[in-house]
Amino acid sequence: MNKEKTLTPKLIKKLWLAFALLIILMGASYIFITGYLTLNYNEAITQRMNADVANHVIQEKFENAAPFLEDGTVNKELFGDLMHDMMAVNRGIEVYLLNKSGDILYSVVLKHNENEPMKSVTLAPIEKFINTEGEEFVLGDDPLNPEKQNIFSAAPFSIDGHEGYIYIIVAGKQLELISDSLFGTYFTKLSIGAMVLTMLFAALIGILSIWFLTKNLRLITHTVRKFQEGDLDIRIANPEESDIEVVALSFNKMADTIVENMDKMKSVDNLRRELIANVSHDLRTPLAVLKGYIETLQIKKDTLTELQKEEYLQITHDNIDKLSSLINQLFEYSKLEAEQVTPIKEPFSITELSHDLIAKFKILAEQKQVQLQLDNPEENYMVYADIGLVERALQNLIENAIKYTEPKGKVTLSLIKMGKQIEINITDTGNGIPVSDQPFIFDRYKQVDNTTKKQGLGLGLAIVKKIMDLHDTTIIVLSKPYEGSSFIFKLPAHQLQ
Repeated sequence: MNKEKTLTPKLIKKLWLAFALLIILMGASYIFITGYLTLNYNEAITQRMNADVANHVIQEKFENAAPFLEDGTVNKELFGDLMHDMMAVNRGIEVYLLNKSGDILYSVVLKHNENEPMKSVTLAPIEKFINTEGEEFVLGDDPLNPEKQNIFSAAPFSIDGHEGYIYIIVAGKQLELISDSLFGTYFTKLSIGAMVLTMLFAALIGILSIWFLTKNLRLITHTVRKFQEGDLDIRIANPEESDIEVVALSFNKMADTIVENMDKMKSVDNLRRELIANVSHDLRTPLAVLKGYIETLQIKKDTLTELQKEEYLQITHDNIDKLSSLINQLFEYSKLEAEQVTPIKEPFSITELSHDLIAKFKILAEQKQVQLQLDNPEENYMVYADIGLVERALQNLIENAIKYTEPKGKVTLSLIKMGKQIEINITDTGNGIPVSDQPFIFDRYKQVDNTTKKQGLGLGLAIVKKIMDLHDTTIIVLSKPYEGSSFIFKLPAHQLQ
């Protein structure tokens, strides 16, 4: 026996690939967010700790020496000493003297900078910093690095008619270089640690999730394989409780449909065999009669009288009619059975059609001494149906009623309006149908009386049943032995505008 394949390997691979991509995405997102928030956190702490530096510079330095000389120029010696003292504490600090418009009046670091520095600073972050007293994290322009914003401390001043701002970059370029170097190492360690932990936890979650998600799928796969192996009765238990309810319900319905179709195919095959057997019998009888009388005419043509020849020819003609009728009914029934007939519904007078059929079968009824009549012929009833199919059904029913009615009996076609429907009733006074046979009279080739089998082909009522099915209506039979039979069906009435 071949080893059973594992459950949906392609699906498992796709699930693992999806989880792997999810793990990578989660790890990268986690590292990026953590690094970003950590950097902002450190900068916010540094800014909060140095928020009052600018105020201290104004209070302590400018009280002892003016920032501007008598000729209005900047006191460069003062700022040189200031930068020397502050860089002794923090080599990353950069001090800028700004006017009220944000223009840079002087800074020691600008003299030694190789790149083209900014000539002015945006005042909006400075004003926000001053208004919030340094309590809110704010980034401002970095004159030495125009493409980047940096943390700062700022304070306004007004001395000897001069107004402006002391603007101090707390983490200057040198501090930035050191920070970037250390942060790169920290970020690498963080990335490796976070990735390992993320992969471990994600792998654990992935294994549990895939097992849980495919639990019901494994059950369905097992059920499908058992069904494939021939266990046609197996179904998914409690499909409404499954995580993939739609798939479970769909499989159960599909299995039911397959089994039902298989049963129908078996039934159709059995009926086909029965049909072939019955058709062969019905064809054999008239053919045997034809052959016998034709051979008689050939052998005894010189000894037969003209009357005998006429009789033999009439018998031959009658059997040819039977063969023709059988072939026509078989062709008609086969089209109905194969659903190749589509009813073309239209309004027509069922009363006029009934009159025509009574007139058509009048001669046949008189030959058998059977009274054929239309009950309640004064009313003109309109129905909505396929006139050709309804005419064929009535022909079969009337012909069948005349055939099984004894001489001096009666066949009645009655029309009765019942609400929005017209009831059509064909009643005869024949011998009736045994109760045990009534459920089967619409089956193909079902004969209720073997002694009269020679009279019928066994397809007439089956054709009627198919025509009723096409009109979404039902035909019923009411019969008692020796009291006659009634075949009743209804068609929708058509209301004249």
